[in-house]
This record gives sequence, C-alpha cells and structure tokens, in this order.
Amino acid sequence: MIDAKNIAVILLAAGMSRRFGTDDKLLAPLADEPLALHAAKHIVELAPRRRIAVCRDDHGALARLLAAHGFEIVANPRPERGLSRSLSCGVAEAARGPDVAAMVCLADMPFVSTGHLRKLIARFDPVEAPVVASTNGNATTPPALFARALFEKLRSGEGDRGGKVLLADAALVHARADELADIDRPGDLPG
Repeated sequence: MIDAKNIAVILLAAGMSRRFGTDDKLLAPLADEPLALHAAKHIVELAPRRRIAVCRDDHGALARLLAAHGFEIVANPRPERGLSRSLSCGVAEAARGPDVAAMVCLADMPFVSTGHLRKLIARFDPVEAPVVASTNGNATTPPALFARALFEKLRSGEGDRGGKVLLADAALVHARADELADIDRPGDLPG
C-alpha cells in the first residue's frame, strides 16, 4: 500500500462541455459553490503530494479558483482534441515529480468522496494492481489510479478514450452509482 503523500492527483477540468450549453459547467453553482470546487475539495482533503489541474488556460476564472486551492495549473490549449489531450498534459506534469502513481479525477464528478479516493489508494499495488479504477457494478470509470510505469501509455491515448484501454484490466473499487455520477447537462444538477 502507498500513502497519498506519494502520489499526484490530476484533476481534468479542460473539457468543452458541449452538452451543457454555452456556460462553463465547471463554474455552474452546485450547493452554492462552483461545480469543480466539489471535486477539488475532496482532493485537497486527501492531501496528495501534488495537486495538478488541467484547465483550458492558466489565467481564466476556473484556473484562478483551483490555484487558490493549491492546484498547479497546466493549460491544455487544444481541449477540442478530447479528454486524452488533457490527460496527456496532466500526466506529463506528474511525470516531472517523484510520485509512484497518478490518480486521475474528473472535475464534473462532484459527488466522489475522499473516502472513495482513499479506497483506491488502499487497493493499489505497483506490481499486483498497477491500475485501480472505480465501478458502480456496471461500468469502469474514473477516478482511477495508475502506476508510474504506465505514464507513457497514458500520454499516448487519443480522442475521448484517454486511459480507457488501461482500465480494462483494472482492479476495481465499488462505489454507489450516485457517487460516481457526472454532470453533463444542466438537468443533471440536483435541484
């Protein structure tokens, strides 16, 4: 087992949010706070060695918000190339540090608890379980933890598939479907 202090957490927050409309969904209010801040706060509570946020730019409202919570901001100037481009940017930054693994979280998944993030770390083993992912029993999803030995493979994905190929053989940690819900459309936000 590893400690959170030996990992980097990458928060992917550069998506185009086309299904949400013209507003930036990650700044949309949820319980009186911007949507992305919910995922960010759980990562802060986890206390990893590094917190990296991949944003569309390094000076916009979202980047400033996340930087104020201790995230290193990495700009993805080409978010239209899909999630894999953001993942590549984040993993490249994580690879510059000494961390034994990188956890990938999505900023539009506000309900994932710090407890679930800790369970992913507890299940991780660089040899026996080099990829640990979340599941609701039906689908394998982020958050997911990847051993450093897989960083180059993560950087080579294309489109919106990102690390999906690596998730096929992941050790799985169960969570309730509502905890793993993501926000794609305005109607997905709780009333």
